[in-house]
Amino acid sequence: MTKQRILLVDDHEVVRLGLKSLLDRHPNFEVVAEASTAKEALEKVASHAPDVVVMDIRLPGGSGIEACEEIAEKYPKTRVIMLTSYAEDEMLFSAIRAGASGYVLKQIGGEDLVRAIEAVGRGEALLDPAVTQRIFQEVRKAAKEEEASAFSTLTQQERHVLLLVSEGKTNREIAKSLFLGEGTVRNYVSSILSKLGVSNRAEAAAYAVEHNLRDYL
Repeated sequence: MTKQRILLVDDHEVVRLGLKSLLDRHPNFEVVAEASTAKEALEKVASHAPDVVVMDIRLPGGSGIEACEEIAEKYPKTRVIMLTSYAEDEMLFSAIRAGASGYVLKQIGGEDLVRAIEAVGRGEALLDPAVTQRIFQEVRKAAKEEEASAFSTLTQQERHVLLLVSEGKTNREIAKSLFLGEGTVRNYVSSILSKLGVSNRAEAAAYAVEHNLRDYL
């Protein structure tokens, strides 16, 4: 079986020595190079073409995230695992945006790190369990914000009118329910269709249901 070629990047020599000692015991790993700065990491990737880079986020002369982004762009076959002491949300999402295949905390156990490297080497993506929940929370938050923005151009009254449209109510029924004139309701419906970029009541109703209008009244 071909060994996975690994580059270790950390500005603390003791950390690199510990990682190398751990990984050298694994028959399917070969630590081909080490680096202590972002610049050196890029040079070592260019000269050694590792399969996996295990890299700290905070490095002298440039962050690991910046180096990760350049590696992902120039050397797409090389996978990057960010190994860090920090579970900060901004660092996590910056690493993901930069193209990191894995994000694990330095508190991780040795065998868990081995499994993480194996998984990333197979082309999988991996997050430390300690930060996985934050990803789901952020995804849910983004989804809610996207839904809310779907109705951002509508006034509160227009949202109420749209809800009644989505329930299949006629203009007369909507007018009675909201104590409005039918002409006023027609104007509201026309405005709603224009703002949502839909052509008829059925499309407006489908839009309201799809984006969970009830949650934003």
